[in-house]
Amino acid sequence: MDILKYKNYEGTAELDMARGVCRGKILFINDLVTYESSLPTKLQEEFEAAVDDYIETCETLNREPQKPLKGQFNVRIPPALHKAAVARAMADNVSLNDVVVRALDAFVNGKVDVNHVETRNYYFGTGGFQKALASTNDNTMLELTGGTAEYTFASVANAVPAVKAAGGKHAIKH
Repeated sequence: MDILKYKNYEGTAELDMARGVCRGKILFINDLVTYESSLPTKLQEEFEAAVDDYIETCETLNREPQKPLKGQFNVRIPPALHKAAVARAMADNVSLNDVVVRALDAFVNGKVDVNHVETRNYYFGTGGFQKALASTNDNTMLELTGGTAEYTFASVANAVPAVKAAGGKHAIKH
């Protein structure tokens, strides 16, 4: 869909085949303001006239025209996610708002430059023999702790067979 722009307002550009017209509406405001034209080349002109008319009508009614998307909105999230976001903000020494902006930007724009290290925890062994491995998202070993034996591995792929050989019967990704 094409988007028309004028005076910080945006509007749609649609084709109504049943009526043989081009039409649209102003986006991101609660008021319904529509426009139409018999020619696609005239739709931008009709959109601009609709925006100007909307602003003038609001002035006549002594009310402020709505501003499209002020940059504020309320979000309802699970308490655990809220807590994790606040903890992340504290860890990065930024505001909760900064964390939300980064996350939305990454999601909407497909960016991957969020300061985040993905971890995978693996638990090995049976009974008293159990080890936890944490690896980064490139499978480079960060640490191997617990138990009585000490092991160092270049990657989780190398650790799984070695720990199994040392007595662990299964490896479960957690």
